[in-house]
Amino acid sequence: MMACSEDAEAQCAELELLLSMFPSEEELLVDPLSHAELRAYVEGSADTPPSIRPQFSIKIKVENPEVNITLSCTYPSDYPQVLPEITVRCPKLTRAQQMQLHSALSTYLSENCCGDVCILSAVQWIKDNAQTYISNSLPVSEPKKESVLTQSKESFTRLWIYSHHIYNKIKRKNILEWSKELNLSGFSMPGKPGIVCVEGLQSACDEFWARVKVLTWKRIMIRHREDVPLNNNWTEDTIDSLRKFTGFDEAIFDPHGNRGNHMDLGQLFQFLNDKGCADIFQMYFGIEGR
Repeated sequence: MMACSEDAEAQCAELELLLSMFPSEEELLVDPLSHAELRAYVEGSADTPPSIRPQFSIKIKVENPEVNITLSCTYPSDYPQVLPEITVRCPKLTRAQQMQLHSALSTYLSENCCGDVCILSAVQWIKDNAQTYISNSLPVSEPKKESVLTQSKESFTRLWIYSHHIYNKIKRKNILEWSKELNLSGFSMPGKPGIVCVEGLQSACDEFWARVKVLTWKRIMIRHREDVPLNNNWTEDTIDSLRKFTGFDEAIFDPHGNRGNHMDLGQLFQFLNDKGCADIFQMYFGIEGR
């Protein structure tokens, strides 16, 4: 138990340091519930270890060229004995370049930081080394829309995702940002249960799911998937004509319950019905909506 307590103390101390160095939510966004649980455990007001692993994201500004890189971090229970789970996101980089950057960062941390808190080391390494990967990327302002037009064997896809719950602020922010980055339309309903629908190019939907599923969830799955093959002459207008949703937003339906985390499912059914998706309600809940 002592070792676990020392790990928790190190995690809490690092989080407090980060909060003092990055006071703005624009720079550092910490999941408040996991932070509160960790602090209560360290201060002795809670007897059991945190039930939620601490999660946070840091936005790093890199100069020459000027880009924003987001570092999303999750502490394993035995961090800093083991490395944290880190993902690197940068809209100016391709997925392959992000993976190269992430791999190089992981190698640096494993060789230099095992056994010690390392988030500030990761931030500094990104500032010092990110230019190498950014300068190799193509200087196009909208790589997504330009490149997709050259792809031939594409499909239009709609994913209906079901989660036990979606409360976490960072996850909700990620879902909104990633859908916009990948040019996906749809909606996200937070609470218990949590529902996400994304629609757009198959490659973009698959990338969205690859990012979302590796976050820490009690339970998450694709409940239903729709694919429409596209011919070689498709355009963005073709894609837009297949969409059932305009843009991507959170959908809140009269939250109620002790924690205000249950949505009015009657309103959800009406919303789906208005979009021509009423049959999905039964797939999610096993009953016909009304």
